[in-house]
Amino acid sequence: MKCWKCKNADTKVVDSRIIDNGQTIRRRRECEFCGFRFSTFERIGITDLMVIKKDWSKEMFDRSKLKKAILLSAAKTDSTTEAIDDLLNTLEIQRQSQGNEISSKQIGDDVLEALKNDYPVAYVRFASVYKSFESLEDFKNLIG
Repeated sequence: MKCWKCKNADTKVVDSRIIDNGQTIRRRRECEFCGFRFSTFERIGITDLMVIKKDWSKEMFDRSKLKKAILLSAAKTDSTTEAIDDLLNTLEIQRQSQGNEISSKQIGDDVLEALKNDYPVAYVRFASVYKSFESLEDFKNLIG
């Protein structure tokens, strides 16, 4: 792993810890050239999951893109980044056993289902963007 400060390729692992309920390993590293310390995170990646978009084009699944959308919907609520990571881990694990292609609609539906009970404010915010709400009636219909 390259040191991001001096770009030296020789770094050593100083400490490793399992986090995210065993889904991620956090490693503290130290550059052997400049002594700079930094963290890296290692987790299982679903590299072959393809997302089928509304226009039928395909793109690789981008966890960070989905995480950003969920974090925006959960802003200023009691949710934590760790809870969002757990949610994403759960969704990815479910997808592993169901093939290597998924529609963007299915991803959105899965996120809504995951947010519905535990994060109601994030649920409404995410739904308003995902379902392209245009009126107050759309919100009323979602809430019930």
